[in-house]
Amino acid sequence: MRILIIGGNGTIGKTIVATFSNEHEVIVAGRTSDEYQVDIANSDSIKLLFEKTGKLDAIVCIAGEAKWASFTELSEDDYYIGLKSKLMGQVNLVRLGLNYLNKGGSITLSTGILADDPVIKTASAAMVNGGIHSFARATALELTDEKRLNVVSLGMVEDGYEKYKNYFPGHNPIPMIKVASAYVRSVMGKDNGRIIRYYDQI
Repeated sequence: MRILIIGGNGTIGKTIVATFSNEHEVIVAGRTSDEYQVDIANSDSIKLLFEKTGKLDAIVCIAGEAKWASFTELSEDDYYIGLKSKLMGQVNLVRLGLNYLNKGGSITLSTGILADDPVIKTASAAMVNGGIHSFARATALELTDEKRLNVVSLGMVEDGYEKYKNYFPGHNPIPMIKVASAYVRSVMGKDNGRIIRYYDQI
């Protein structure tokens, strides 16, 4: 399979790239990738990326930004960061990427536990994650050519524990082997319109 992984140089992305690279041709894209650079907040940048990659069997996105701050501190522009990047960025990846997806191919988006179990300072991020879930479930109903669309929604992952542990008291980090399994299930399985949740709370 030819698998495009957007955000493949990040904390989760590195694990996913290593997992699929053993048996598949993996193309890594990101803001700082050498050959395949993309800013998902810019639809023109997304178009250029797909023109370079050509046809694909799977598209995996582990990218997108959202502002973390207290609700009283969030400005309208702060909300637009998440809306333009993580939400519309992933929507546009689906909208444009379907044209480059082979029959039977899949697209996997990424969100997180905040959609179901938000913590403080995540009003914007939680809103965006929830929006992606609803978008994916609705869009999957209209896909043709056996194409599939799923979302992987993770809790705090093992490799990000030190950075985020203070935001998630009482949450146990998700082992990276489970993180990888979630993406393998989405890409290699038959789920469509599924929110694949891997959470581990007390």
